[in-house]
Amino acid sequence: MTQSNIPVDLIMSKLAEAPEKAQVRARKGSEVLLADLDTEIAPTPYEIVYQEDRVKLKYYRPEGKPKYKTPLLVVYALINRETMLDLQPGRSVVQTFLDHGLEVYMIDWGYPTRKDCFLGFDDHINGYMDNVVDFIRQRHNLPKIHLMGICMGGTFSVIYSAQHPEKIKNLVTTVTPTNFDTDKGLLHQWMRHIDPDALVRTHGNLPAHVMNLGFLLLNPARLMLDKYVGFFENMDNKKFVENFIRMEKWIFDSPDLPGAVFKKFIQDCYQQNLLIQSKLKVGGSPVNLTKITVPLLNTSGLYDHLVPPEACERLTGAVGSKDTEDICLRTGHIGIYVSSKTQAEFAPKIAGWLAARDAQRKRSSKQVKKRAPKRTARKTPQPKTATI
Repeated sequence: MTQSNIPVDLIMSKLAEAPEKAQVRARKGSEVLLADLDTEIAPTPYEIVYQEDRVKLKYYRPEGKPKYKTPLLVVYALINRETMLDLQPGRSVVQTFLDHGLEVYMIDWGYPTRKDCFLGFDDHINGYMDNVVDFIRQRHNLPKIHLMGICMGGTFSVIYSAQHPEKIKNLVTTVTPTNFDTDKGLLHQWMRHIDPDALVRTHGNLPAHVMNLGFLLLNPARLMLDKYVGFFENMDNKKFVENFIRMEKWIFDSPDLPGAVFKKFIQDCYQQNLLIQSKLKVGGSPVNLTKITVPLLNTSGLYDHLVPPEACERLTGAVGSKDTEDICLRTGHIGIYVSSKTQAEFAPKIAGWLAARDAQRKRSSKQVKKRAPKRTARKTPQPKTATI
């Protein structure tokens, strides 16, 4: 029998502290937990300016007049929520972008229901995403916008930029899997051997709790034991408790994943690695990465256990862009957005990179012809405005 690598003795020794010390911490901890805690997430004000079915578009405006002509659209993954980019004051990618004078739009994919089970890549990329891009272009009277994709949202953004290159000015990808032929990370090894057809037949949409359990099992010692030992050791620290609860709120606020999206993502990407080879088809059309000729900034995390650098770094060599840059930060999949250390490096770098290329490009006199968004879902798109 293989000996476990879980540091059980270390964990138990930490729990077996002197009774008096543990009692003092527990008493102070109970006072902290019973006090008024600030655990709000996504504190930055925004407006809902567009909605189609479950999908909403958030608009964040910087104070005063925006410094740059071209707005940025951020596309998060369908797994978990986009609120990660605005977790709390001082650790908000969104607020950093606003502080640099960028206008920011961000897609909220909402919570899929059973009726969304058959909505696949084409519906989300050439349907919802394309309608959102057209809405922003028309709203600002611009032919092109900046696009930033995160994790699976980055994969979607790469596909979109290859199929609609005329609408994108600059592309930013962060912890974005595009090369799935790697043994780095347990997730990539697992996905090669699962049967997505069986899971979709059983569940329809892939349930959030199934995905969360899978993510926890990728590193059970750290995510199921050590994390809560750490909470016990710091439960008398109000700031620590508030940050811990904010993160837990985000982790377990997980939508289900539409079955058709899950099936194609696993079969065509993880199991056949078609995207990086420019062999993937979406909506019946090929996704040729050489069609991406816009400037590309590709960012990864050195310690990312979900999307290791090896899954990201081949993208810049596969696209047709001459202006490309790879950045690998010494952080993980989530730390790249919420770590106080990377906050001073990650978002300012992106904002500066976009600003430089926005200034370098001559303003196009081409006007965007206004037209109604294409219909790919069951409801007619209905722009809405509401202050949050």
